[in-house]
Amino acid sequence: MSALLSIQGMSHYFGGLKAVSNFTFDVPEGVIYGLIGPNGSGKTTTFNLITGIYTPTEGKVLFEGRDITGQKPFRIVQGGVARTFQNLRIFGNLSVIDNIRVARHFTVKSGLFTSLLRLPSFKQEEEVVREEAMQLIKMMHLEDRAFDQAKNLPYGALRRLEIARALATKPKLVLLDEPAAGMNPKETDDLMGLIRQVRDDFKVTVFLIEHHMKLVMNVCERVKVIDFGETIA
Repeated sequence: MSALLSIQGMSHYFGGLKAVSNFTFDVPEGVIYGLIGPNGSGKTTTFNLITGIYTPTEGKVLFEGRDITGQKPFRIVQGGVARTFQNLRIFGNLSVIDNIRVARHFTVKSGLFTSLLRLPSFKQEEEVVREEAMQLIKMMHLEDRAFDQAKNLPYGALRRLEIARALATKPKLVLLDEPAAGMNPKETDDLMGLIRQVRDDFKVTVFLIEHHMKLVMNVCERVKVIDFGETIA
């Protein structure tokens, strides 16, 4: 399998602290890949380096063979990489469906002129976005909350909403940062099936960080273990 994502000799410092040290690995296309390790081992920092929140002190990040090192996060999303966050980044005052629709803004073709005049092309495109959002909502079993404010959803539902919003950007690679955090055992079991469904239905590669080892060992086809920013297994 060819590498969709390739990390080459990546290191990153916070002052005198080396958070990631000479990190090299490939994520093959089409797999569910797990990154595990203790708290403070550099897992989320690695995600932040991949997605442009940080720029590596050393090394490169390649996606589909293109160097995306240090690109702005929105450019990386436009290029096909989406993520969720360890701490939820939901728009609480927006409805569930609007949280998903806003993630599609950069893929629409309607400009300011057609939007203000509400031309037929704008209305047609808005309907397509709405239909796609509803499909994602149904997949996440949130159809009874589609028009509720997101801040009123229970925690497990918010986790699913954030995954739906990532998928709305039409990615090729989805990074999930501790997707099972705060979920009860039933929600975690459901999440395992959902991650497989996301990979299979959307033909995406999934790269996840997780402390829940039952989930990791049941869904991940490859696992990398890091500590102090270095690969140990």
